[in-house]
Amino acid sequence: MTSENDRSTSTLSPHVLVPAGGGRQLMDRALGAILLAGARDTAGAAAFVVHPLAPRTLGSPVHTHTLEDEWTYVLAGQVGVEVGGEVVLAAPGDLVLKPRGVPHAFWNPTDEPARVLEVITPGGFERYFEELGEILAAPDPDLGRLVEIAARYGLRMEPESIPRLVTAYGLQVP
Repeated sequence: MTSENDRSTSTLSPHVLVPAGGGRQLMDRALGAILLAGARDTAGAAAFVVHPLAPRTLGSPVHTHTLEDEWTYVLAGQVGVEVGGEVVLAAPGDLVLKPRGVPHAFWNPTDEPARVLEVITPGGFERYFEELGEILAAPDPDLGRLVEIAARYGLRMEPESIPRLVTAYGLQVP
């Protein structure tokens, strides 16, 4: 019988603390992505990603995950979220549930920066942000690859939602 403190046979990562301000930068734009812990750290169970979001920025157009569930916890600022056609404005301390198979989008409708913690289950989707960050960081980004990457991660994008969201909430596209 093993004790609660015996982690020698555990599948947990040897890293047990991500200090404040820690994590790995996956994207550094108007929508950022900082990986706190991913599939490798959680035995595939979840990914924890912080998204800084610049003022008046569309974080993502309407899209649907076919493989993951997401929970968005607002750390700072305010974030507009559309889930299944319902629009809410989430403030610090609010949690937004975005189950797989349900279309959703998010944005910062204010003149102040926002910051959210996204919990994604199962883990692995953090690699999408890593690949997206690599494409967008290139001097001449190949935007055609975005469709290929989304398909590989079971993500159905609705780019036709962009003009509606930008107009309705006074946003810019990063």
